[in-house]
Amino acid sequence: MTIKRLTLALAATLSLTVAGAGLAQPAAAPASAPKVTAQTPPPKLIVVIAVDQFSADLFAEYRGKFTGGLARLASGVIFPSGYQAHAATETCPGHSTILTGSHPGRAGIVANHYFDLSTGRADKRIYCAEDESVAGTSSGNGKYAPSVKHLLVPTLGDLMKARDPGAQVVSVSGKDRSAIMMGGHQADELMWLAPTGLASYRGTSLSPAAAKASEAIAAAIAQPRPALTLPADCAAHDIAIAFGAKGATVGTGRMARDADDFRRFLASPEADGAVLATAAALRQARKMGEGSGTDLLILGLAATDYVGHGTGTEGSEMCLQMMGLDRELGDFFARLDKTGIDYAVALTADHGGHDLPERNRQNAWPDAQRVDPKLDPAELGKEVAARLGLPQPLLLGDGGDYYLSKALTPAQRKAALAEILPRLRAHPQVEAVVTGEELAAHPVSKRSPDVWTLMDKLRASYNPQRSGDFIIALKPRVTPIPEPDMGYVATHGSVWDYDRRVPILFWRKGLAGFEQPNAVMTVDIMPTLASLIGLPVDPAKIDGRCLDLLSGPETSCR
Repeated sequence: MTIKRLTLALAATLSLTVAGAGLAQPAAAPASAPKVTAQTPPPKLIVVIAVDQFSADLFAEYRGKFTGGLARLASGVIFPSGYQAHAATETCPGHSTILTGSHPGRAGIVANHYFDLSTGRADKRIYCAEDESVAGTSSGNGKYAPSVKHLLVPTLGDLMKARDPGAQVVSVSGKDRSAIMMGGHQADELMWLAPTGLASYRGTSLSPAAAKASEAIAAAIAQPRPALTLPADCAAHDIAIAFGAKGATVGTGRMARDADDFRRFLASPEADGAVLATAAALRQARKMGEGSGTDLLILGLAATDYVGHGTGTEGSEMCLQMMGLDRELGDFFARLDKTGIDYAVALTADHGGHDLPERNRQNAWPDAQRVDPKLDPAELGKEVAARLGLPQPLLLGDGGDYYLSKALTPAQRKAALAEILPRLRAHPQVEAVVTGEELAAHPVSKRSPDVWTLMDKLRASYNPQRSGDFIIALKPRVTPIPEPDMGYVATHGSVWDYDRRVPILFWRKGLAGFEQPNAVMTVDIMPTLASLIGLPVDPAKIDGRCLDLLSGPETSCR
């Protein structure tokens, strides 16, 4: 099923009013409206969109080619140098910053996975969005119980509902961790894409509108998708890049897929279209934005991330994704325009992303490389344990956080660190190794994120109850994937700006647009939106600040 047919099928199934034919219809600018001032009443609907792995680099590269929804947003208030300021530039920490106003260390979401060596569960690896206390579960894909329990702070939606229980909060995403971290503890409806269409928490039934959307999405997944036509604007990206030992290539894909291939469904604008169409249906069914207060509609668009991981950021696949994302957003905004609702939009990303090193080396960066397998915590732990006669497993880890076994005596712990830390610090791919004690003593930076030190970045991700005993940071352009395979050739997660920098865009009908190139942070989004709707936020309980969205002497920060 093509993207256009999916959009129309969802619209027909859900009785939506569609402005055009999916990707074929760019978003026309809405009719003019009175200028937004400090006296303008709050919008009736806040729409928050997180585009997974939509780096500031991608926004800059494709900005001149957008004609749909992203073009509209680029006519609003633009912060092209937004920052996911912290070091753990992964999906879960990034999404946790957007609507909490808190760095991951405060929010407790230090990584996609961390290790709790004191848990009674055999699997000590903890997924950021699971309830590990549920019997018979593990952190493996599909084997965990999705949960918001690890998010330690409230979201914008939680605060809105505390003020007005009638405020509606709906969160729809391509990934569970995105929907959960932005939706928070009190969302009225919260769901994500699954092979069966849509899924939610265990024991939670989908609403009638969501169930119909789920059926339509499942039907779309069950149909094969022919190859997409490559636009002329993408021709320069259509170059095959070889990787791995089997002669595989990426860079020239057209996003065709077989029936029931959910993985390839996710890695295309078709998945983003499904999320957007579902959100439009739920807004209509719940009459969001039509009541006396303000409602919150949250969208997590994950296809860009799946494309980035599977094929990199600079091939024809990403170009197709950018063009599709732009036009799917345009269709979504056109539907909202037809309602006449006064709505405001904030769009950002959970992190940036880095292209695969094989294409980097071909395109003027010969030093790009893949990580040495000897840095793997399990392998390093085995070697050191055998050398020192220590119990195994000695070392656990996922990403940059390394955890020492709790079974070690103080003397054994000291001996292990004395062996491991110098070895890691001497490795040519390692920029730094920092202990938890060092990070705990380092204050959270209040400076602009573009001048943060390495310690500042690591500290913003650090939580003493959940972070590792020590954390390593790899040197720039070292991809932490030792051996690529189809579906996973490139990634993010570093402390460097290609993973930290993301666009932050605000739009509202009648809001005078301007561009501010100075650095701001994703933790600034929540207090900015809270101020827009007159919702008080205690500045001592967040890390962000309100961004003034009014050009001129007036301010939107109340």
